[in-house]
Amino acid sequence: MKKTELEDIEIQLLLEGVYLYYGFDFRNYAPASLKRRIWNTIQEEELTSVSALQEKVLHDPECMERFLLNLSVNVTAMFRDPTFYLAFRHKVVPLLRTYPFIRIWCAGCSTGEEVYSMAILLQEEGLYHRCRIYATDMNEMVLRKAKVGIFPLQMMQEYTQQYINAGGKKSFSEYYTAAYESAIFSSSLKENVIFSQHNLAIDSSFNEFNVILCRNVLIYFNQLLQERVHNLLYESLGRFGILGLGRQESLKATPHEKHYEELEGNEKLYRRIR
Repeated sequence: MKKTELEDIEIQLLLEGVYLYYGFDFRNYAPASLKRRIWNTIQEEELTSVSALQEKVLHDPECMERFLLNLSVNVTAMFRDPTFYLAFRHKVVPLLRTYPFIRIWCAGCSTGEEVYSMAILLQEEGLYHRCRIYATDMNEMVLRKAKVGIFPLQMMQEYTQQYINAGGKKSFSEYYTAAYESAIFSSSLKENVIFSQHNLAIDSSFNEFNVILCRNVLIYFNQLLQERVHNLLYESLGRFGILGLGRQESLKATPHEKHYEELEGNEKLYRRIR
């Protein structure tokens, strides 16, 4: 048996153990990215094999927390892909103005940068007071950071430019207070946000939404898990609801491709029509 084949078996056993003991299901994540993240953890824990990581993860909850943080992808930014937010302002906001109350699900919200971005946009468009944003992630650690709403001050220059490119209507600095090396965002942005744990790999639908944003999450799943999540998003989206995906993601060749129309194809904004 080749070394890579043995390693694949070890990874399979590790993921099975994590699922059975902790309930986190990474068994259908994209293999290449998953393997890279597992080896990052092995090196950080100063171990030499996948089996050694399995032993430590199953017997040390703090190691499991670090492992979970490494495996859950937390690359995010405020007003990431500004043209997406610009399209949202021009194409989606006019539709939302016709709703008396708006439920938005930000799935896989990570540390919350995109949640605060959407709250700012909705405030500027005069819609935030009748919105409820459900911000979910499987990782409790990143959710705790999201709830606090404090981000590195050094990122504000980049975020300010992205906010401007996204059609921002004010001075971006009006939304936060600088303190030491941090930017503390206004508590008013959190008033209509519910942060909650939800695992796209195993949990079911929990409400019906007018808008679902699930951006840059599906790219880390294999086809089987992508189909599960597409089913979940479809079941959770009301008719004529809006779905926003990441730039590298698409509805093509999914079970629900024909159930949506493109609202802004380049920005991966879709409207459920069936």
